[in-house]
Formats: sequence, structure tokens, C-alpha cells
Amino acid sequence: MSHLRTMSDPGTGSLDLHPLSGAVSDARLVEEVRQGDQDAFGELVRRYEGRLMSVLMRFVRDRELARDLCQETFLRVYSRLDKFDPARRFGPWLFRIGVNLGLDTLRKRKRRRWPLFFSDSQSELGIDPASPDPREHLDLQQEVRQVLDGIPEQYRTVLVLRDLENFSTSEIAAILDRKEATIRWRLAEARTRFQRIWERRQSVKPPHSLGAPEQEPEGSEHVGE
Repeated sequence: MSHLRTMSDPGTGSLDLHPLSGAVSDARLVEEVRQGDQDAFGELVRRYEGRLMSVLMRFVRDRELARDLCQETFLRVYSRLDKFDPARRFGPWLFRIGVNLGLDTLRKRKRRRWPLFFSDSQSELGIDPASPDPREHLDLQQEVRQVLDGIPEQYRTVLVLRDLENFSTSEIAAILDRKEATIRWRLAEARTRFQRIWERRQSVKPPHSLGAPEQEPEGSEHVGE
């Protein structure tokens, strides 16, 4: 899976569900928002906005669309805070809403291809002039994207969250509202499918050719919020 892991953002780490010592907890901020403190909600936005944008950019290709989805996510979070169970973790609940929005958007637009999953910063930096042959890196990105096209959504989502966004399996389980054992199984299946499709494509494609991947039946999944 090295081809996929090399596409992960080096600056993207596991979701910080435990604020630094001395910082106000998410649960406390949620309670303050419920009591009418708008500044507390602003702090929650500051904590999660950057990471949420990164995740949404994995699912949609358009920066402005990602911003719109990010804003819509926080609007939905704010409107549903009275229904939020404080015994649960706030971060995964927020990301569940965001991921659902991203997947719903793709389904509505009936896109057959997995969108650009590389980071904003990577796409803006463009080709590294110091690279011996920048085309090789771009070809690898395109090839990985083509392979991801052939993986059904329920596996692909787990693969992207784990191997590209570096969420832990426990965090993904909370985000997708599934048992950890289910996430581990889906991740193993996703990696197997990725490797199988990758090897098949490498064995049949001519040099410098990026043909379309073989499409597998794809189911859709929407988790509760």
C-alpha cells in the first residue's frame, strides 16, 4: 500500500480528541453554546475547521464547494447541538455530519470517478521544479485516483479516512457509527482491492498510459447523525 500512503499529507495527523492541558474541553464548550455563548461555538469552529476542510477536499474537487460544505456542516452542528449526547465525543459526531454531506453531494452530482483527494496545498504548489521528472509524480497521483475509482464507496471511504487522512480505526468507527471490528475488516478489504486493481492495471497498461479502471458494483451508505 506504499503507493497510497505516499499520497497522504505529511501534516495530517490523527484527530485530536483531547485538548491540550488547560484548554477547555469540547464537552464544556458545547454546554456553553447551549447556554447561549456564541464565542464558545467560535472556538469549536477554530478547532475543527481546518481539519474538516482537509477531509472534505478528499471527497470533492472544488475548493469553493468544500468551503460551502464546511459551512453547512457547522450550521447543521449548531442547529443539532440540543440533540447531541454529551456522553459521546464531539469531534467524530461533527465529522460524521461532514462526511455524509460530502458523500451525498457526490451522489447527487452522479460522479463516477473518485474526486481529487490530494490536499489543497499540494494542488496549489504544482510541480516541484527540483524533481528529476515531475511527470512521474503526477502520473502516480492519476494512477492512484484511477484505482480508487474501482473500489466501492463503503470500502473507499474507510481507506481514504485511514490511509490519506490518518484517522485511527477507533475514530473512523465513531465517525461512521460502526464497530471497530467492522472498520478493520473494511480497511483490510479496501487495501486488498486496491492492491489487486493496482497490480492488474500495472500488468496490462502500456507505458505512460492511464486507462480507465474496471468498475465494481458500488453500494451507497449513509450513517446516522
